[in-house]
Amino acid sequence: MIDGWLHLLQQELRSTKMTESPPPIVAIDPGRDKCGLAVVDVQHGVLFQAVVAAAELPALLLPLVREKGVSRLVLGDRTGTAELIRRLRTAGIELEIVLVDEHRSTEEGRRRFFADNPPLGWKRFLPRSLLLPERPYDDYVAVVLAERYLASI
Repeated sequence: MIDGWLHLLQQELRSTKMTESPPPIVAIDPGRDKCGLAVVDVQHGVLFQAVVAAAELPALLLPLVREKGVSRLVLGDRTGTAELIRRLRTAGIELEIVLVDEHRSTEEGRRRFFADNPPLGWKRFLPRSLLLPERPYDDYVAVVLAERYLASI
């Protein structure tokens, strides 16, 4: 899904004669206890995604930002955002922060989770709306937020 969208964006970038692709971004789906995290690059797609404890996010983010050459942070604009921004700034992360509308992103992230991790056995016959994912899928929500941001630039 994201590959098709990124392919279209790559074509658009080539047609506008851009010589350099923008650096990767980190998208975060903030939460009180856990956060979804995704590093997304226009040319290479999703480079990394994970669900991490909210308290551990700033420490995990510092090496990831350095390693991947991240230019900015994209955060969902609802639950836990203000507290997360405070913790990131306290940890010394001074990257530009862009807020993205989270409306219905959890539903879209859930659909993507099941597309990548389809139910097996008898569960495949149940409607997906009745199934619970085997693990938190906040990382898929972070990918959705990254796509929303990239579509807006």
